[in-house]
Amino acid sequence: MRYFSAVHRVVALVRPVQSTFELGCAVEVFGTERARVPQHYEFEVCTETPGRVQTTAGYAIHVSQGLAALDSADTVIIPGWLPVEEPLSDGVCRALLAAHTRGARLVTICSGVFALARTGLLDGRSATTHWARAEQLRREFPRVRVEPDRLYVDHGDVATSAGAGAGIDLCLHLVGQDHGATHAALVARHMVLPPHRESGRRQYATPTPPGDVLDGLLEWAVERLEKPLSVDDLAAHLGVSPRTLARRFADRLGTSPGTWLLSRRVAAARALLEETDLPVEAIAARVGLTSAVNLRRRFRDQVGTTPGAYRRAFRIS
Repeated sequence: MRYFSAVHRVVALVRPVQSTFELGCAVEVFGTERARVPQHYEFEVCTETPGRVQTTAGYAIHVSQGLAALDSADTVIIPGWLPVEEPLSDGVCRALLAAHTRGARLVTICSGVFALARTGLLDGRSATTHWARAEQLRREFPRVRVEPDRLYVDHGDVATSAGAGAGIDLCLHLVGQDHGATHAALVARHMVLPPHRESGRRQYATPTPPGDVLDGLLEWAVERLEKPLSVDDLAAHLGVSPRTLARRFADRLGTSPGTWLLSRRVAAARALLEETDLPVEAIAARVGLTSAVNLRRRFRDQVGTTPGAYRRAFRIS
């Protein structure tokens, strides 16, 4: 975890034609003030040639700052780069490399990785992008280890994310790195989003064929979280082998039955911590984690903080 004593400057580098959603991901996490939520970031936007910047939504935005804004940025975000074949100008390349040399963190959302790859900073490193562009990224930048099944990849000094929605996951992850998981969860709650998705989660699951291959199993399990359900119990309810169940979970949800069940238990614990005054021991029993010790361990593994710290954060929000 990295704590900053002063306000952390986040600068988004945009260009025509700019994706409004990908820029919005960064704005919502780093640039939106919310009542009773500490504002640790100062958010700005810059472009190579200040003035009107056309967007994918059909309207233009006015950007008054040029590349000099990167000179004092703590984090530089490239929220998409369209068309992806567009080369970096010498000025943009120099500005990004200078920011990195100075110690700024460089972050890309979706197609923004193509711009970062052109600086050479991803050579010999792993990176991700939207699954539909992964092969193109691998082909054009063979020295980059492309990982299309990752939501985001964070090396500390550089970080990349998959499709636009994964950009929010990466931004929240960075907030957690900077100011702790509890603060990141608080920001996520105000955005009405889950507080954390693991970076290694698959970008998408195989489309489900007609008919529910899990036949109502998910709903059945969620209604019985207080019980000591096992993967064998889930398989028995569906009338299949554990191996078949694992295959169906992987195809539909991109995860394993055990991992899914644990995530539902922790999600239920989060809700009880936010909405009730129940002791941690009682919450552990209600969500099937048996003891306060087990709940604390599982909660820290999944959310990155303790149940007590999580509850305190939502009490003051």
